[in-house]
Amino acid sequence: MSGSAPGRSYGGMSAEERRTARRAVLLEAGRDLWCEQGWAGVSMRGVCARTGLTDRYFYENFDDRDALLVAVAEGVRDEGLGLMLSALEPHLSDPLLVQLRAVLTAVIEFIATDPGGAQIFFGDHGGSEALEALRRKMIETVVGLFLDVMGPRLVDASMEFELRLTLQLGIGGFVEAASAWRAGDIPGTADEFLEMLMRVGVRLADGLLTLD
Repeated sequence: MSGSAPGRSYGGMSAEERRTARRAVLLEAGRDLWCEQGWAGVSMRGVCARTGLTDRYFYENFDDRDALLVAVAEGVRDEGLGLMLSALEPHLSDPLLVQLRAVLTAVIEFIATDPGGAQIFFGDHGGSEALEALRRKMIETVVGLFLDVMGPRLVDASMEFELRLTLQLGIGGFVEAASAWRAGDIPGTADEFLEMLMRVGVRLADGLLTLD
């Protein structure tokens, strides 16, 4: 009896490896289109035209356009979180302001050197429920990260909920401020923007956290 085995290899690649490769190509095309035209400019047809793949292969990997957008945004989110964690790791025993400066420096450098990724990470997602939900989840993830780092530095352990609220306001506000700085609505160089953020951070921490 003839026929192709499900896992048959072509060109040295298994079926699963080919599918993984096609997914990576689709994600790259989705990211490129997003950077060029905004998230609303990303479509199944546009991605397929960019990659030379048929819609069959698109739907092999993504249920719909929203699923592709979320996957692209998750990839950029993971890059951003990885940068923050890498920046924080050498300073886990340092004063809080040293840690904050390290993280902010890494994020501002990301904004300055990867404008496409920054557009996806900090851009306006209004009109997409899936992307707005992901944005809220991302902010909660960063809040949780900072809670773990800052919790032991509370002036009073009973103020943990106040710290969470402060972090939600501060991180949500930072996302908006970063978007405004990218757009030129907040003037200043990267170093000047960093110093402004540090001063805001000190004010938010006053009476809540020990800074040394």
